[in-house]
Amino acid sequence: MRLAVTYDVSDDGNRRRVYRTLERYGAWRQYSVFEVDVSKSQRVELEDELESHIEPADGDRIRLYRLCEACQKATTDLGTEPPDEQSNVI
Repeated sequence: MRLAVTYDVSDDGNRRRVYRTLERYGAWRQYSVFEVDVSKSQRVELEDELESHIEPADGDRIRLYRLCEACQKATTDLGTEPPDEQSNVI
């Protein structure tokens, strides 16, 4: 299944861990947004790992959106290509 994952993590270290985790599963699309292709069991693993990297009491949040096949085909990219991935790493 394909997921769009967005995150808002305040602590630099935690944000870096979230980024590195998502990088193992998929492709960085723009600041704080990844697309990942995972199986059902990988999704559970991913959610567990991501949850361990955030502090909800500090306002950290991660959202996962399942992208159905029809939605994937209807995706449109507007604007420029995303910046170099390394420019987003803290």
